Amino acid sequence: MPKIKFLPSGAEVEVPEGKILLDAALDNNVKIDHNCGGNCACSTCHVYIEEGYDTLNEMSEDEEDMLDEVENLQANSRLACQCRVTSDLLVRIPEKAPLFEDDI
Repeated sequence: MPKIKFLPSGAEVEVPEGKILLDAALDNNVKIDHNCGGNCACSTCHVYIEEGYDTLNEMSEDEEDMLDEVENLQANSRLACQCRVTSDLLVRIPEKAPLFEDDI
């Protein structure tokens, strides 16, 4: 079974091959925002694939469009709701800027 390590928490999980990355995180109590419920209708589940990027399914046009909306887009950016896990991954969850002063 593929292993995923999430940064910055350091959480490591094993998941069945073919599992969606967002589901793998949520099933293992790893917090990733997902305002649209994993339907590729927002960009809140944006992550950086530090290792294993080339093992993921090809990016769809819808995902490319949604990634245009993210802050700090990088070459290894993906939406967790669109990534099917087939091998080991190292995933960095970007820190979100606080929306409100009370969140600081």
